[in-house]
Amino acid sequence: MDFSSQPSGGKLDNAQRGQIMDQVKTQIALANAQELLQRMTDKCFKKCVNKPGTNLDSSEQKCLAFCMDRYMDAWNTVSRTYNQRLQREHHKM
Repeated sequence: MDFSSQPSGGKLDNAQRGQIMDQVKTQIALANAQELLQRMTDKCFKKCVNKPGTNLDSSEQKCLAFCMDRYMDAWNTVSRTYNQRLQREHHKM
């Protein structure tokens, strides 16, 4: 980004910093979601699909659905616990 045309001589004000931080947080969240989806797909596919083909049979479909549900539940539990820990640590400061 080129900030040389800014009235403040290239320095960002709080609103601009906040906008940039929000954009960065959004990009990080998107990257995390993509990584989660990729890992979940890889793990569940390896676990549930024995013979890749053009179609999934009903047992493979059920296995994939169950595996993905469990993976998401585990991810949500870990994320919630991690966020709670971060909040506790932040309040201690």
